[in-house]
Amino acid sequence: MNATGLIVDPLVLAQALIRCPSVTPADGGAQAVLAGTLERLGFSVTSLPFGDAGRQTPNLFARIGTSHPHLCFAGHTDVVPPGEATWQAPPFDGVLQDGVLYGRGACDMKGAIAAFVAAAATHLSARANPGSAGSISLLITGDEEGPALDGTVRVLDWMAAHGHTPDFCLVGEPTNPTELGQVIKIGRRGSLNAHIVVPGVQGHVAYPQVADNPVHRLLALLAELTTIPLDRGTAFFEPSSLQVTSIDVGNKEPNVIPAQAEAQLNIRFNDQHTGASLTTMLRGAMSRHAPTGRIDIRVSGEAFRTEPGPEVQALGDAIEIHTGRRPRLDTGGGTSDARFIARHCAVAEFGLVGESMHKADENVPVRDLALLSAIYLNMLDRIMAGAPA
Repeated sequence: MNATGLIVDPLVLAQALIRCPSVTPADGGAQAVLAGTLERLGFSVTSLPFGDAGRQTPNLFARIGTSHPHLCFAGHTDVVPPGEATWQAPPFDGVLQDGVLYGRGACDMKGAIAAFVAAAATHLSARANPGSAGSISLLITGDEEGPALDGTVRVLDWMAAHGHTPDFCLVGEPTNPTELGQVIKIGRRGSLNAHIVVPGVQGHVAYPQVADNPVHRLLALLAELTTIPLDRGTAFFEPSSLQVTSIDVGNKEPNVIPAQAEAQLNIRFNDQHTGASLTTMLRGAMSRHAPTGRIDIRVSGEAFRTEPGPEVQALGDAIEIHTGRRPRLDTGGGTSDARFIARHCAVAEFGLVGESMHKADENVPVRDLALLSAIYLNMLDRIMAGAPA
């Protein structure tokens, strides 16, 4: 049995977590609730606040066992604000209505954290010695929805320095579009943001020969960047996409050539590119069309893909047993903290249905919470089955 023979109800824990108003960067007591549950299960829990004094990001690492295989569950207790739309129930009350749990974080991703903890509790209760066969850990941050500077990436470095790097990591992000069991994410596209500034010489539109119109050069630059396909995609990735998100001149006078033009763009790129290779491409285009201009580039994550191994197989088998579906292996969508984890170990993502995430009335059916917990338990049992007793 685990330390107390404790069995965790994923609904009760999810409600307790939702009732903590942990809008980034606030914690609202969420990690204390989680830490208390994990400690009662026998986990060793370490609080890892990182960042400037007074503005530290709350993080938590918990582990039980010291041997391999070491499976880590990664997630976040922070949530986005409730927004301006009207909720049918207060967003931090964790209301249960007609078999559905409502609240900010229900599916993204306090529900998945609760489901995993419940699965771990049941798995540990079946062990004669909870620390004897493999290791289970949790990496929980309070800064996934924010800038992600002092969250998962800092905890991973701490884990590596203290001998806690896992063999495999499962991220509980909501991966399923409409029904549980549709998608396992085994990779993500990279993301690059660029801010372009093209200087010119202001002047009267009737005398262009004594002015220098920066808009024309900016448009030529953007035309080149948007008309040439970056690639055709791969077996696991869709084609990379460059999207211009803003063009700004700030000119209110129709007869004045402006002194400066700016633009912003984003590239979501597959594993045929790197942030460095795309930076070289962008700077080359700048040199052809706006050699005196400036481009500021920020790569928030590189593209990555996990080669499906025994852990992904175990997860897929567990999903198929409990849902009747064989999940699709996918790399679509936005970025997640998996982009940091991929630098340290193999990683995949599987969680709840994401249809209501970040919306008013975010919710999860109670049956999905129970089903996700059963999937996580089946996966844990399979991965740990080969561990030395």
